[in-house]
Amino acid sequence: MKVLPRLAACALAGGLAGLPAWAQPAASPAAPSAATPATAQAHASLRTALDAAWLRAVASREAEGQRSRADAERVAAGSLWAGAPALELSHRNDRLHGRAGSRETEMGLAVPLWLPGQRGARTGVADAGLAQARLAEQVARWRLAGEVREAAWQVAGQQAELEQAEALATSLRQLAEDVVRRVQAGDLAPADSLAAQAEALAATAARADARQRLQAAHARWRLLTGLTAPPAPEDAAEPEPALHDAAGAAPHPEWQLASQTTELARQRVALLRHSRRDAPELTVAVRQDTPGRGEAARGSVSVGLRLPFGTDERNRPLEAAALAELDIAQTHEQRLRERLDSDIAMAREAQRSAQAQLDAEAQRARLLRERAALLDKSFRAGETPLPELLRALAAAAQADSTAARQTAALGLARARLQQALGRLP
Repeated sequence: MKVLPRLAACALAGGLAGLPAWAQPAASPAAPSAATPATAQAHASLRTALDAAWLRAVASREAEGQRSRADAERVAAGSLWAGAPALELSHRNDRLHGRAGSRETEMGLAVPLWLPGQRGARTGVADAGLAQARLAEQVARWRLAGEVREAAWQVAGQQAELEQAEALATSLRQLAEDVVRRVQAGDLAPADSLAAQAEALAATAARADARQRLQAAHARWRLLTGLTAPPAPEDAAEPEPALHDAAGAAPHPEWQLASQTTELARQRVALLRHSRRDAPELTVAVRQDTPGRGEAARGSVSVGLRLPFGTDERNRPLEAAALAELDIAQTHEQRLRERLDSDIAMAREAQRSAQAQLDAEAQRARLLRERAALLDKSFRAGETPLPELLRALAAAAQADSTAARQTAALGLARARLQQALGRLP
């Protein structure tokens, strides 16, 4: 992977060929060539960073718990019984009144039975819930990928600003040393030396501020991913898949989750229609009767069936809740389709705008560097005062810094487009 700000720094430096050594951008020791193996080992790819962040995220624990619950529901739906069996025990005697020794002991097992079609409907709900849990995990991972991309490009942008600040500080320090030598030779006034040194000190302070902002960005990166290696954001744009079921392209994770949520609500409505009453109970019991003293005990087996009625008072609230859940899921799915289309359109427009701004800023930086080179020749010839040269150098450096930031902004816009399309790094 390639880092855009570093490429931009190399590309923008080409226009300073006409400047003296102190006016050239200083090569940053922290930015070796992207082709060297050391750079590839010293940076963490976005995929590696996402995997590391997912292991640390609370959302991963939530997704794991939701998937475990869905698995348990799937196992319960495959049971032979509609609910847990119950053990029934009873004992009667006449000790309080007759004392004839009459006793009756009964032990039975009550088993809830599935209604016709209810077991298949519950299995459908369990399967839909398990699929929803898996898609919810994908959505959580996709959202975390957005945070990783934002953090990565924030580090890249701050790195670009630091490199430009270091280049400016080095250039102005070299200029100040050159002016001091010319003052000692009597070519320039002492006031010029003071002005050059003041500008060099200001550039040094700006470099320290840029370094502090980069350290803060690195701290946020480490907190999110747990990695000490700096990020290597993606540079090249990938082919853009269609949003909804395009050939060879996966749909957006949020879209898949919304569709599965609607399917889950539909399955719950079907389960309700097969569960108009509570589960019937089959009871099998063994009873032992002792009529009185001196009489033999008699045993018997009983089989019973309990059939609850399904009344409107029971079914109407449940049906209204299930239908309302289905309507909400369908409405959310429709609105989500519109929002995703809008987000993708805005992300594409933001990328085009960032590209246009970068082209303009790069052209402006090139022109200001050429102007600074001309004023430098004039300064060495004694035709231009030092303050005007300093202003020209400051303007050129500011343009270079703006172009570097815009390069990082373009990379971030591309990353946001990938995020809007639902892609993972």
